[in-house]
Amino acid sequence: MARMLHLAQFSFSRACFSRIGRLVGVSAVGLALTGCVSQDKYNALKLDRDGLAEQLTRAQGDGQSARAEADSYKNQLAELMNGSSSKDALNTNLGQQLATIQAQYDELNRKYAEAMQRSGTTVALPAALNGALEAFATEHPDLVDFDSARGVVKFKSDLTFAVGDATLTPAAKSAIMRFAAILNSPAASGYELMVAGHTDNQRVSNPRTIAAGNKDNWYLSCHRAISVGDELLAARVSPNRLEVAGYADQRPIASNSSSSGQAQNRRVEVLILPTQVHGMAVVAADTIPGRSSHRSARPAAILNKDSEAPAEPSMNK
Repeated sequence: MARMLHLAQFSFSRACFSRIGRLVGVSAVGLALTGCVSQDKYNALKLDRDGLAEQLTRAQGDGQSARAEADSYKNQLAELMNGSSSKDALNTNLGQQLATIQAQYDELNRKYAEAMQRSGTTVALPAALNGALEAFATEHPDLVDFDSARGVVKFKSDLTFAVGDATLTPAAKSAIMRFAAILNSPAASGYELMVAGHTDNQRVSNPRTIAAGNKDNWYLSCHRAISVGDELLAARVSPNRLEVAGYADQRPIASNSSSSGQAQNRRVEVLILPTQVHGMAVVAADTIPGRSSHRSARPAAILNKDSEAPAEPSMNK
């Protein structure tokens, strides 16, 4: 009986252990499966966490940069607010520069006005120089006018420059070389010179003219005066004798209501001023070239600005 009880207990124990083993196996499988799913979630959460951490790091860096920039601006503002003496010095310097520029501009206007007010029967220049300039104008009647009462040589823009440009024509270059030789002669070498560009009152509108840098009449008049000045310098006229200015349409010599008047207003004047040069010695040309019989072949009917060569006279720029 006791043996049977013992065997029964042993069988029960084996059965229990067998069942428990099965339960443990099933649990282990369940835990294993449950563990795999949790790892995937963990990995995803880890990636999200790493991304957020990276964003946080960038945001912190941006915040530090912004704070540093703000501090820099605050320091600059404080320096400006506290450095009134520096501001006053800067304002004073700028004011002095502006006053100097204004004085130079006023002086140019004064010299131009004085030269243009000279009139009457009295010739403004010595006889030898006046005679040489009259002969020069006679050699180039289509290109040049000479006002002996004022000592002004006028180059007509329609034949001096390409249409709508500040480029000198070959005929104009040749004439300016001859003119420079006269200016470098003993009779003229002591005089100061002003090169003044002028236009008519028609607005610059041609895109090619604007693209070339001649945005309006002020630019065009200045650039043409500079071209003549550069050519005189290339012909050895001393730079300390030259002043260059552009007046756009502000100094007309004829009415702009007609095409002929507008043509007269388009000009570059070289004013031989009554003032003498002091300072750097003027370099004189060795010889004065002989008179040239060459005349521009360009038809006078083409009125210069920047229009296409028109069939009829046009004031278009």
